[in-house]
Amino acid sequence: MFFVGIVSLSIFAAKPENLGPRDGRLARCPDSPNCVSSQADDPEHFIEPIAFSGAADAAMKKLRKVLKEQPRTKIVKETDQYLHAESRSRIFRFVDDLEFLVDADAQVIHVRSASRMGHSDLGVNRARIETIREAMR
Repeated sequence: MFFVGIVSLSIFAAKPENLGPRDGRLARCPDSPNCVSSQADDPEHFIEPIAFSGAADAAMKKLRKVLKEQPRTKIVKETDQYLHAESRSRIFRFVDDLEFLVDADAQVIHVRSASRMGHSDLGVNRARIETIREAMR
C-alpha cells in the first residue's frame, strides 16, 4: 500500500509552471537541496555550466544524443537554444526536470536540474548533471 501511495504521488506531481528561459535565465532553485543550477548564486545549488567548443547547434545536437542515452529520460520540449527533459527515478518514478540553455557567446550550456517532489534528492540531480557533462566531452 505504501509503495502504491508513493508511486501515485509521483505520477500526479504537477509540472512546475516556472520552467523555460526568461530573459536569458533559467528559474531559481527553491530553498530545498534538491536542485542544482549553473545560474545559482549560492554554493549549495551552484554547478558549473557545460562548456563546449565550436558551433552551438552542434553542441545541442550532441546534448540531445546524450540525453536520449540516459535511462528513463525523455526530451519534452526543445528549441534552438533551450531543451527541457524529464528523468524518472527507477523505483518510485519521481520526476526531475532537466533544463539546458545555450549561451553561444560564452560557449556554455547553462543547466538546471530539480526534483518536482520532496526535500532532499541525496545528490541525484548533481550527479546526473556531472554524468551528462562527462558524456558531452
